[in-house]
Amino acid sequence: MANPLQFAYRTQKAIGVTDADPVYEPLPGFVKPEGTLRCCVYSPCGRYLAWASSERVCVVDASVGHILTTISILNVFEVAFSPRGSFFSTWERPTKDENGDAAKNFKIWRTIEDTPEGDEKQPMGRFVQKSQTGWNLQYTSDEQFCARLVTNEVQFYNSNDLTTVWNKLRVEGVTDFSIAPGQNHNVAVFIQERKGQPAAVKVFNVPQFTTPISQKTFFKGDKVQLKWNSLGTSLIVLAQTDVDKSNKSYYGETTLYLLSADGSLDARITLDKDGPIHDVSWSPNGKEFGVIYGYMPAKTTIFNHRAVATYSFPIGPRNTIIFSPTGRFALVAGFGNLTGQIDVYDLEKDYRKICTIESGNPSVCQWSPDSRYIMTATTSPRLRVDNGVKLWHVGGGVMYHEDMVELYSVAWRPVLPENLPSGDPLHPVPTPHSSAIAYLGTVKTPSKAVGAYRPPGARGMSTPLHFRREDEGGAAHVMSNGASNIGPNGFGRSRRQVPGAEFLESGSRAVPGAGPAEVPGANGDENLSRAALKNKKKRNNKKAKDTENTGERRDANGLAPPAQDQGPGSGNEGRSPERRGYQQNQRHNRSRSRPNFQGGNNPGRNRSNTQQNGQAPPPAPQIQTSQPPASDSLLSPGNQNPASKKLRSLQKKIRAIEDLEMRHAGGEKLEDTQMKKIATKSAVVKELEALEKEVAAH
Repeated sequence: MANPLQFAYRTQKAIGVTDADPVYEPLPGFVKPEGTLRCCVYSPCGRYLAWASSERVCVVDASVGHILTTISILNVFEVAFSPRGSFFSTWERPTKDENGDAAKNFKIWRTIEDTPEGDEKQPMGRFVQKSQTGWNLQYTSDEQFCARLVTNEVQFYNSNDLTTVWNKLRVEGVTDFSIAPGQNHNVAVFIQERKGQPAAVKVFNVPQFTTPISQKTFFKGDKVQLKWNSLGTSLIVLAQTDVDKSNKSYYGETTLYLLSADGSLDARITLDKDGPIHDVSWSPNGKEFGVIYGYMPAKTTIFNHRAVATYSFPIGPRNTIIFSPTGRFALVAGFGNLTGQIDVYDLEKDYRKICTIESGNPSVCQWSPDSRYIMTATTSPRLRVDNGVKLWHVGGGVMYHEDMVELYSVAWRPVLPENLPSGDPLHPVPTPHSSAIAYLGTVKTPSKAVGAYRPPGARGMSTPLHFRREDEGGAAHVMSNGASNIGPNGFGRSRRQVPGAEFLESGSRAVPGAGPAEVPGANGDENLSRAALKNKKKRNNKKAKDTENTGERRDANGLAPPAQDQGPGSGNEGRSPERRGYQQNQRHNRSRSRPNFQGGNNPGRNRSNTQQNGQAPPPAPQIQTSQPPASDSLLSPGNQNPASKKLRSLQKKIRAIEDLEMRHAGGEKLEDTQMKKIATKSAVVKELEALEKEVAAH
């Protein structure tokens, strides 16, 4: 029987090792250390487990739990292994020696070494390493060489002799480097922008450091992540700036580049959705990679090794993509400030979605080495409550659950590919542990989300398209200089635009069926009380109605009498003659700026041009005209003609039916009455066309 899966964890007071499927029990031979524990890490080969306390560092045989090596060393905060586990490194908090010089706090040790009895184990090499970021040596996959970064150069050592520098890669301004895995001894270095020169990533072959075999220069690169594929033949460069000069993102700008180790490809990866790059990850097969990018809801796309998009998953609130160790599955999840949903896809079955896992709020998510399980864990100090470990089957069911107090780290034990069991990870489905069954009994059925507040008139209705998220059928999120150039919330059309209606220009807020709006205070209304304003509005409405009735009854030769500006019903009662004269001048000035849509014989224009300085207008000449009113007048909001009312009513029905059709196309389920209304569209359109012909004939 093959060894069971295993994971190790570190809590506030102890370090534990648990055998997972199928036993789910603590490793029998491992004695849990207690006290102030700083770190816990497996070797990449899976043979060893190392942990550090404030007083010592121990290396344990991961299969049985027995201690192999113990080193008495104080204040170790980090431990790391070489790829094959032959060496391990320790990093202590920086201190100074008796002379005031920086102490050599970075040390490299042999994992297994025969030492005379009574003698203490001695390190192979010592260095001064102030920064805890990128503190460890980088090894080639065969452990022949290792390297570390110093000022303006990368120093290479023979792994068995760390006292002498074997070779140097001199690059002015280098700030980061990465050694490629695989059989090719390649190294990539990053040079920041300086003195107007662009940033650059260069790839060299060890030890031929005279000329790079591949390179890419670019701007907008304050820092980068260098991601090699498993074969060491291609390199992804994720460049990021500290500040976004276009003010679109608080976290800076991100760009993605792809380089081949042989120099045949160096290009920027084109992404078809605006926004930041949330995550990028290589598949273990080294021939494809996944990228999550764009404003939320983000888009996830799989690219081949030539940066050609091959498949895109549905958009959604996701920011993490992780391929399974066998390369068959991929999980796309939303962690951090997102809801913790995990979508699992089978890449070998036409990217079929297997399940969606509601994982809560984990800070750790890892595939098991056999691609059969997914581990999620909530750790401190991100969250100090609900700490614990959950194991999920790739099919979506929870298999194991354990609550812990202040869990700081947890990790699977690595297993070499040749030692993995064969078989289908999906079948058969393993039997859940009793802890998983007990956990499911305590999980409450999630209540339906309340959502945003809706006014009573909008309750029970679907969300309008311009308020929907992009993955729910709404418009894409568009940003321009930190502000939306479409709507106030960055989604869909502007709120001032009514579906089916013409876009309102700035300042034109006309209501269909109402008269032209007046500017508050333009007629001296600022001196009136609320009651007086209300009475004035009633009088003006009554006067407008009487005027329209009189105009309908007059003959073709008659003209409407001029409006009264003085006396009862004028709205100027109780005002001084000077105030009334001022109001008349204001009306004259406004009327002169209006275009004359009725031609030069417009009676209304003649009246408004004669009301000046409080003088009575001269008698208007009797003008006879047989010219029919313009067709636009029938559609004006203030026109009370029965034909125009019917015309506007039919147009309103057409707009309502088109809105229902748009909602139905977006996947919304409509009621029977709404579907019947859509079926009447052709009849309404015919009636509208007939009415338009009738109006045009008159």
